[in-house]
Amino acid sequence: MDTTMLVTAFATLFVVIDPIGLTPLFVALTQGEDSAHRRSVALRASTIGFVVLLLFALFGEAVLGFIGISMSAFRIAGGILLLLTALDMLFERRTKRREDKVVDLPDPSVFPLATPLIAGPGAIASIILLMGQADGVLGSITVIGVMAVVVALVFVLFIAGGLLEKAIGQTGINVVTRLLGMLLAALSIQFIIDGLLTVSWPV
Repeated sequence: MDTTMLVTAFATLFVVIDPIGLTPLFVALTQGEDSAHRRSVALRASTIGFVVLLLFALFGEAVLGFIGISMSAFRIAGGILLLLTALDMLFERRTKRREDKVVDLPDPSVFPLATPLIAGPGAIASIILLMGQADGVLGSITVIGVMAVVVALVFVLFIAGGLLEKAIGQTGINVVTRLLGMLLAALSIQFIIDGLLTVSWPV
């Protein structure tokens, strides 16, 4: 896999999963808990989220083929889905929906942290798209490795959640979210263009 694809994979997964944006929600969901409990919840959420994404990375394209959906069609549909996610990030609708999921749960690691916050529709679509663009076995391993790095960043930021929130504040998080939204919008348009270019148009 070339450097461009590596950067694209990291940027796409980082923006869609959004570890920085998830951190305040983790802090809210584990408010009042001791550090050991927070580490346990963070580890379970990250592990489950990774396993869910790994399953879609390995078998997602096969499932698409089984039900007769081409990668070109999925690239276009995935690009549209990511564009909607980017618009939500730019206009704070995504943050509002996430905050609505912050409820008093005894163990929020599976829901809502692992899914749908870490392994949500956008992340699932992204990993299938990236695996479809990967060049051979090495490319697929690289995409999975990048995914593991992004999920590991989620875990690290969860652990350091309190410090991060104090360091950049809610305003800083909002600014970062909007910048990432702009980047995701551009990436989503690129996915749509790639899908259109690979469609077998009738002549």
